[in-house]
Amino acid sequence: MSAYLITYDLNAPGQDYESLIERIKSYGTWANLMKSTWIVVSNTSADAVYTHLRGAMDDSGWLFVVDISGQDRQGWLTKDTWDWIRKHV
Repeated sequence: MSAYLITYDLNAPGQDYESLIERIKSYGTWANLMKSTWIVVSNTSADAVYTHLRGAMDDSGWLFVVDISGQDRQGWLTKDTWDWIRKHV
């Protein structure tokens, strides 16, 4: 299993965030770090995650997916978020 950081911008007004968020949550193991930043755990590739999520977006949006399964990390987040990261990433 790998942990993937997902970040996005839906640039056009009136975008359907709920469809994208439903696809993110469909991975089962997820954390919402910031408004448009998530981590999911999956046994697929970054390309597969990207393709799955991109289907919920139009061409004006931006999407970045990266494997973050390594142990070198730092940041200012809530204790609950760090506990989740330590458990799943």
